[in-house]
Amino acid sequence: MQKLSIRLSSVAALVKQDAAIADIGTDHGYIPVYLAEKKVIKSAVASDINEGPLNSCISLVKEKGFENIIRTKLSNGLDSLDENDFDTIIIAGMGGELISDILSRHSYVKDKHIILQPMTHPEVARKFLYDNGFEIKNDIIVKDGRHYYNVFDAYYTGKIIPKSRVDYFIGNIRDFSNKEYFEHLLNYFKNKSKSGEDYSDIISALEIII
Repeated sequence: MQKLSIRLSSVAALVKQDAAIADIGTDHGYIPVYLAEKKVIKSAVASDINEGPLNSCISLVKEKGFENIIRTKLSNGLDSLDENDFDTIIIAGMGGELISDILSRHSYVKDKHIILQPMTHPEVARKFLYDNGFEIKNDIIVKDGRHYYNVFDAYYTGKIIPKSRVDYFIGNIRDFSNKEYFEHLLNYFKNKSKSGEDYSDIISALEIII
């Protein structure tokens, strides 16, 4: 059975039964192979912008015998994919700015279940979703080794509800038990405040959480 890190397991857990996924930046293809072994997905397109990682994915797919379920594609984000081949978009392991750019280039993303795991600037990815009529459903903090990661999914509703900076950083998180993450975030904004910029809104929200 294909093993996943805690980070990637949290991403895979948000995939719905019988989904057809597009795993963007698939790297070695661990997520689609894992989901195929678990019989969660009916099909997958595993794509990457670089041939090296994609070749590793192709090898793993062949080794596991999933060529009939998982197709591979060299692609810059979603650019070379057929939107009819998937109903779920997974983008894990990229920065929030790049994730937002990938999603912004294709209007059909509003018809998809979107699952994101930004490595940096999750607030940018959340802002993109909120500004474009998406509702964030699950929004969790995952500890994997020494690091914490944001994992969240979203659906398009068409409703654009005004949000604050606090919403971009906190999103729809309901479980605040990982105090270390929020303490780190609080210290980050306290230090940034020393440069003269006002982060009192975020600092106050984090102090309430902690």
